[in-house]
Formats: sequence, C-alpha cells, structure tokens
Amino acid sequence: MRKASPRLLIAGSGSGCGKTTVTCALLQALAESGRRPGVAKCGPDYIDPMFHRAITGAAGCNLDPFFFDDDTLRFLLAQAGAGKDVTLIEGVMGYYDGIGLASSRASTFEVAQRTESPVVLVLNAKGAGLSVLAVLEGFLRFVPRSGICGVVLNGCTAMSYPTLKREIESRFGIRACGFLPQLPDCSLESRPLGLVTAAEVENLKEKMQRLGAAARESIDLDALLEIAKSAPPLTFAPPDIPEAGEHVRIGVARDRAFCFYYEDSLDLLRRLGAELVPFSPLSDERLPEEVHGLYLGGGYPELYADKLEKNAPMRSTVRAAVEAGTPCIAECGGFMYLTSAIAGRAMAGVFPGGCFDAGKLTRFGYLTLTAQRDSMLFDTGEKIPAHEFHRWDAEQPGNDFLAEKISGRSWRCAYAGETLYAGYPHFHFYADIGAAERFVAACRKEKHRHERTDEADGN
Repeated sequence: MRKASPRLLIAGSGSGCGKTTVTCALLQALAESGRRPGVAKCGPDYIDPMFHRAITGAAGCNLDPFFFDDDTLRFLLAQAGAGKDVTLIEGVMGYYDGIGLASSRASTFEVAQRTESPVVLVLNAKGAGLSVLAVLEGFLRFVPRSGICGVVLNGCTAMSYPTLKREIESRFGIRACGFLPQLPDCSLESRPLGLVTAAEVENLKEKMQRLGAAARESIDLDALLEIAKSAPPLTFAPPDIPEAGEHVRIGVARDRAFCFYYEDSLDLLRRLGAELVPFSPLSDERLPEEVHGLYLGGGYPELYADKLEKNAPMRSTVRAAVEAGTPCIAECGGFMYLTSAIAGRAMAGVFPGGCFDAGKLTRFGYLTLTAQRDSMLFDTGEKIPAHEFHRWDAEQPGNDFLAEKISGRSWRCAYAGETLYAGYPHFHFYADIGAAERFVAACRKEKHRHERTDEADGN
C-alpha cells in the first residue's frame, strides 16, 4: 500500500530541550490557522500524547521502533495522518539517543530513517549565541545522512534570532524555521517519571492558546509545511486484522490514577469486537454492568493510594471478579492495584505482598519477555517486546515470564494464567496482534459463561 502523508518529525538535542512545548505550540498554531494536524509520538511514552490529544481532540499513535517492524510503523503513522493536512511526530529524548549509551537503536533517529520522515531539530538557545551553531553542526555531521532539514530555537530572543537564522542558513544550508521565546507561565511541570499528566495541569487550554499565539508570531509555519510536504509517500503492507467477532464488553480503568494506555491498542480491541467501558477505581463503587473482561492500565496509583484504599467496595468487587475468572490485563500501576497494599494502604489483594517506593527508577527500559507457561495471552516460549518505567516495586513481582535486556541483565516477573496477565512490563497489542485476539476470545468465553449461568438461574 502507498499513501501520501505530509509529515514532520520534531526532534530534540536532549530531554528537557523543549520538544513537547514546541510540538504543542505548533499543533495549537496549526489548528488555529485552519489546518488539520495529526500527531504521533516516538517511543513508549504515555504522557506526551495526552497533551497532543488535548489540543487536536484526536488520539495520536506511538511509533516505537523496538516494538514494531517497518510495515507496522508506517501503517500506524498513515492511520494517524488519515484525513489530516500534516502529521507532527514528536521525538523522544535526544535525536540519536537509543538503547544504552553507545547505540541509536530505538531512537528518534531510527524512527525518522525507517519512516522516511524529514526532521526539524529543536535546540535550547537560552543563554547561548554562536555555541548554538556548534551544537547544530555536531548533529548534522554525526552521521552521513542526518535527515535534519530545519531547526527551531527554543528559548531564543527576538533580538538574537535574526543573526542566528542568517548564520544557520548560510553555513549549513538548512531552514531556520523560527524560535519560541521563553514563556515561564506556559511551562509544563515534571515529576520523577516525566511530565505531569494533561488532566493535572491547571488552565491547560489557556496555556496551549498562549503557546499557539507565540508560535504563530515567531515560527515560520509555511516553512515547516513545505518541509513536511517533501516527505515521500508511506509504503507498507497493512497488518492482517481479523474482522470483528461477537460483541463483548471490557471494563477499562480510566481516571487520574490509571491513565497509561496505548490508544492504538485500545482501538485494536474495538476492531476485534470489544466495547470498551470506562470506570474509575477512585470514584465508582462497583464495576460496570455486564463486563466480560478488565483492563487495568498503568498510571500513578501511588499518588492516590489513600483514596483507592477508602474505596473498599470497588477493591472487593475487582478482587471478586478476577478471582472468579474474569479475564484481566493489569499493567504496572494496574498490577500494583491488584497487590495487597501500596505504601501500607490496602489494595485489591489479588496477589500477596505490597508495593514500596524504591527511591529510583527500577528495571527501566526496553526488554524482551519470554513466557514460561501457557496463559491467556501467550504460549510457553513466546517472546514479547515490552518495557518497564517505574520507581515503585513489588515485594512479589511474579515469576511467569523471563525478562531480558539487550545488556544481558535478566529477571523473572509478572503473573499469567488462563484468564490473567498482571505485572510491571507494558506491551503493545500491535506488536502481537494474536495477544489481542486471545484476550477478546477469553472475554467471549466469559460472556458465554455468564449466559449459561443466567439460563441456569432462570433469568
């Protein structure tokens, strides 16, 4: 398949250089100027796409080169850009930063290469002059074909920009596409695992509008669109997705404590015949009616442990459902909710042992899981790309998978059974469509069990 897809990858010199701020400013400016922007995010990040969605109103996609082959990367990117005037792809970390300190594997650069997307580099120009050009030259010359076509200077001043623009374009032959001045009142707060979520930011809409106004004034949108239109069509073989089968209802925990989901994974479940029914472990007292499966995603349950503990009716309802065999996926924060406690606060108690603050990132990064037993989602010996990103750990994290990093480090983790996956590792259904099929199939089996029970009870 071949699809035209104007697109632009917004890369950065490193974490904290302003990629997300610039990307949000551009999305807002494009939308306010009458364009229809699509959006994607490099890597496994959950939080940045929440900000993207707050502006565009549409779910973007994650382009993860560790999870996906070329066809899947391009298919997901084409979906994100369908019906859009341009797709902005936000990078992750520094442009060349990949797995380990000496590899560009799974980097923003790899996404740019594998999707043939032109790149605009965001450089932090605050308090710098000619040194900005030295940094830019390093990025341009680090590899023979960097793919960098333009640059945006973040934190630059209106006084400095004209000179820097002239020098950039004359020395390097790439476009200086503008600058974003310092806007302290529009800064996005961080915590140990990254930015706070979009739902936690006060006056988010007003902040995004101020960013958009600044971008319209000081960034050359026409230059960026011209670069985006230079991208070649996306060519790919679409994945083989079965037609939707019998309808099932899956309860999905969605509130401030549980909000880390890949929207494409959720959409795949819908395409397979699932209706996703949101519920809140924070505020609802019981699960939605007639759900045939549960999906407890990641998030920050440790920040809401007191409120989760106080909602005893929901905790007991979830425990009863899981122990009765309702198919359940519980990733990271969702897994923590199923343990006995978080920082001494009682949780659902499906699994023994509690969770504690390790004080630092624990088992951080990409890994490959190997299933040690047959289960709802995976067969013995099956390998699954995954990642972990957490600073809270469990006293008993499970033993049903072998996790291995490229460095050679390995450990056992997670719980698996005929109706269960629960553990710290996150995975993406488009990396293993069969796992999504098996989850929905298990939910259908649960639906039929409900129906047989109702018939036996004369209902």
